Amino acid sequence: MIKSTGLSLAGARSEFFRVYDRATFPWERFCMHIKSDKDVEHYRWLGSVPTMRPWGTGRLAKGLRSESYDVRNEKYEVTIEIDRDEESDDQTGQIAQRIRSLAAAARDHKPYLLAQLLANGASAGFVSYDGITFFNDAHVSGKSGQQDNDLTAVAAAATKTTPECKAALVAAVGALLGFKDDQGEPMNVSPTGIVVVVPVSMYFAMLEAATAGMIASTDNVLRGLAIEVLPMPWLTNTKVFYTFTLGGEDKPFIFQEREPLDFKVVDPGYDQVTGFMKEKKYAGCRARYKMTYGFWQKAVRTSFNN
Repeated sequence: MIKSTGLSLAGARSEFFRVYDRATFPWERFCMHIKSDKDVEHYRWLGSVPTMRPWGTGRLAKGLRSESYDVRNEKYEVTIEIDRDEESDDQTGQIAQRIRSLAAAARDHKPYLLAQLLANGASAGFVSYDGITFFNDAHVSGKSGQQDNDLTAVAAAATKTTPECKAALVAAVGALLGFKDDQGEPMNVSPTGIVVVVPVSMYFAMLEAATAGMIASTDNVLRGLAIEVLPMPWLTNTKVFYTFTLGGEDKPFIFQEREPLDFKVVDPGYDQVTGFMKEKKYAGCRARYKMTYGFWQKAVRTSFNN
């Protein structure tokens, strides 16, 4: 008896999205979500709204600074080919497993893109809306003064200790709270919604640094901040971690969606050339979107010196 491979359109689609919808890294929380309606979106980054003032002689309208850049959507796809004989001889559900693997590849693409933005955020060409690299020690906007979201921390060895992680995290949170907008006003007014993203090798030391009651016989000042620590397996630099404030509407990244994910199975009845002549069937998905940099004031990169 031949086992069902689940490659009917309805069955394959159901299995694909069952796997695709499983949560992995929560990339959505780091992004402002923009619905795109054209190939290239032009973003005008307006300066912050002025603070409240006494009414005095009446309203005083102030112009807003504007900085802008273009974001072009990209098309992505992943496709597998299934031979008709392979489908007929599949007794163990291997083709259905390939559909599940296809879904996992599509599901993990967005957190992978986010990891690439993090890893390259201090490299030439990977710029934020102000025209310099996203992680940089020389951000300036309006009355903000020069600001640094690319920090260095001290470590004695390649394996980071909990006290070293604590000291580095205290400095990162302090930097986030000190950032000013283009009006010279605080950009992040409260230490809430702090999330730390780390390579897997740093996870347990950083988790302890963020949540332990005592560290090296000293009260841990970070414990009351409810800091969340997330390991990201796509990060390969074991000397670097990233700290974010994700509260509020402004986010460190943008997810711009032009066309949502679409999954199809093309079978012999649909395509006579590949189906009848070559006895091939295809399963694949495609989408158009772009993930890019948003507000650098919501992110800090910290690099250990060892």
